[in-house]
Amino acid sequence: MNGHEHHEHDHKPGAPETQDAGSQALAEALGSSFTIVKIVMGLMVIGFIISCAFQVGPQERAIVLRFGKPVGAGEKALLGPGLHWSLPYPIDEVVKIPITQIQTVTSDNGWYFTTPEMELSGEELPAGMSLNPAVDGYVLTADHGIAHVRAALSYHITDPIQYVFSFVNASNAVQNALDNAVLYSAAQFNADDILINDVERYREAVQERMADLIEQDNLGITIDTCTIDKTPPRQLTDIFNQVTDARQNRAKVLYDAHNYENQMTNSASAVAANVINLAQSAKFNYVTNLVAEAKRFSDILPYYKTNSSLYVQQTFVQMIGPALTNVQDKWFLPVRSDSKPYELRLLLNRVPPQAPGQPAGQ
Repeated sequence: MNGHEHHEHDHKPGAPETQDAGSQALAEALGSSFTIVKIVMGLMVIGFIISCAFQVGPQERAIVLRFGKPVGAGEKALLGPGLHWSLPYPIDEVVKIPITQIQTVTSDNGWYFTTPEMELSGEELPAGMSLNPAVDGYVLTADHGIAHVRAALSYHITDPIQYVFSFVNASNAVQNALDNAVLYSAAQFNADDILINDVERYREAVQERMADLIEQDNLGITIDTCTIDKTPPRQLTDIFNQVTDARQNRAKVLYDAHNYENQMTNSASAVAANVINLAQSAKFNYVTNLVAEAKRFSDILPYYKTNSSLYVQQTFVQMIGPALTNVQDKWFLPVRSDSKPYELRLLLNRVPPQAPGQPAGQ
């Protein structure tokens, strides 16, 4: 009993010190824990704030959906470029819309079966004896023919709210509209027009039909470009090639004929113009000479009227003189004014003239 009491008496003086050290250690541990909790809480707050921020690019618009409904109405629901805030998912969901990015859809309902890998490699499956409607697409033409047609449409979004909220999948709606435009427009053209004669007009018809459907369904997009690929049924490729060659030869013959026609027409026009110019020049010279002769006649008429005989003799001498310059003997026969006949006798010496200094008779 005494030993036990002595043992308890020996340990009682150190108990308060032990309790103080444990309390201090516990307090320090709790302080460190609270510090860690504060840091974690701060990091969580910072992470929460960061998670609420999002950036909208210069070519984008954004819409915040809160529990599936847009925050704001109309244009106010659209968030422009810059830094914005929203509550974390699943409370808020941010939908970004690339309004200036060019988007593309392709309609291959009228195209034969192929795969992207086959197109990249240039490989095609054998055409077979006939079309397989289960895998091969085609369009029906106005003349009850068929052709393979594929269209690619590039567009950009002009009404983001309509594009996002009016359709479950707006891209599929655009795809369906393009399929409709390809098939509908093909029924307005003959097969030769789609494949050879009027490809551009068919492309324009597809684009116009697509524009009508966009306006009718209010898709909220604007068309940028529309391209068309076309080919005849592969089972008839050789026949279409022969027809194409014949058309090209015909076009070449017509082109050469038109060139020859133009050359001959131009040559004939040049000859005609030359003849007309010569005729006009001759006409001008003839008229000018006539005017000059008339003037000269008018100028000499008074002299003739004054003394016609004298004038005739003077004129005759002036005209005949140059012609008789080297003639030795000259006879001038007077002109009688009456019509009575008269006898003219001339005595001619047939002895040739002798040179000066030569005796007579030699």
